[in-house]
Amino acid sequence: MRRYCILRNMSASAGADPFGAGLRTGARAAALAAPEPKLEVEDLEPREVRELVRDPEVTSVAPMMPTALIRPFPSSAPATSAWGIAAVGADASPFSGEGVTVAVLDTGIDAAHAAFRGARLVERDFSGDGNGDPNGHGTHCAGTIFGREVEGTRIGVAPGVATAFVGKVLGDDGSGTSEMIFRGIQWALEESADVISMSLGFDFPGLVARLTREGWPVELATSVALEAYRGNLRMFDALMAMVQARVPFDGGTVVVAAAGNESRREIDPGFEIAVALPAAAEGVLSVGALAAGPEGFEVAPFSNTFPVLSAPGVDIVSARSGGGLVALSGTSMAAPHVAGVAALWWQRVREAPVRPLASAAVAKLLAATRREGFRPAVDPADRGMGIVMAPLATGQHPAAPIA
Repeated sequence: MRRYCILRNMSASAGADPFGAGLRTGARAAALAAPEPKLEVEDLEPREVRELVRDPEVTSVAPMMPTALIRPFPSSAPATSAWGIAAVGADASPFSGEGVTVAVLDTGIDAAHAAFRGARLVERDFSGDGNGDPNGHGTHCAGTIFGREVEGTRIGVAPGVATAFVGKVLGDDGSGTSEMIFRGIQWALEESADVISMSLGFDFPGLVARLTREGWPVELATSVALEAYRGNLRMFDALMAMVQARVPFDGGTVVVAAAGNESRREIDPGFEIAVALPAAAEGVLSVGALAAGPEGFEVAPFSNTFPVLSAPGVDIVSARSGGGLVALSGTSMAAPHVAGVAALWWQRVREAPVRPLASAAVAKLLAATRREGFRPAVDPADRGMGIVMAPLATGQHPAAPIA
């Protein structure tokens, strides 16, 4: 018997194979009702799984997997200047994220930090460790998205965001399960968050190691872990399809995730790992990490390849749990830059004389990415569509990229 996550659409009937996503999408879904995702967790035998997927409400079933934060690398950079703010053009943008709500699914937040003064923080613990952030990872990420000025340093891309939903989907040690992430996403959707930011990943190697320690042959442990990974990818795809199908009803949500830190280009230029879950799911904006170099932006050696786009992720200064500022490096630091810029684009879209939609915000965000300012040898597969850029005022021309 194994533990499974079960995704249901409570608004419509849909058939699915055990790891499929037989969800009605597009105009047909819109003609029915807004999808209502509901997550359940059960211990099931294989026979019970086969029976369960015959339920017309079930859109996907996946074995539970361990998850973990995308651990950042320490930085020796002085915590005095958040260079990423200018690099993405947020300092020159007339938009601040006012009226936009964001959800940060991570290790929680230090709600008493000066970076979040004046912000309405709605916390929900899915880890069992309680609200708060002894780990510090979630606090740093949230600071980059919407943090206020701290000690004379602007750290937030969208400091005008007034309401943030903080889902603690990883414990104080940085570990969790797929159930925690899926429940966090469901909660964020129920709260109608405009942007969801995740700097975490599914721990495939960790699952193989655990099964091996339990006495499973390596080949079988790897096969079972691969089955679980595939199932969770399909579940994420099903959930993202439901997110897209909600657009005609609530405007939709922009979902951002870190690409992962498993590449090791400093060892060998060919040592590149592809974007991992949840960033690999359909419809998620996966984000690679950039460093500022003498010849222009460089892709960080640890940044996973094939992201949708990229953002500053090396020597990033943001809020430190317990107070003050700290510099860290990782795609965990890059993803919040994109989440913050997405909030700025949401604000701009809402000022247009048409109905605001997440698809419009994403389209404008991707169209505004820049490929200038990179070191000539940078591989497009490593940087994606380019560096994310904040919206400017009408008639305003972008400044030269900072690198």
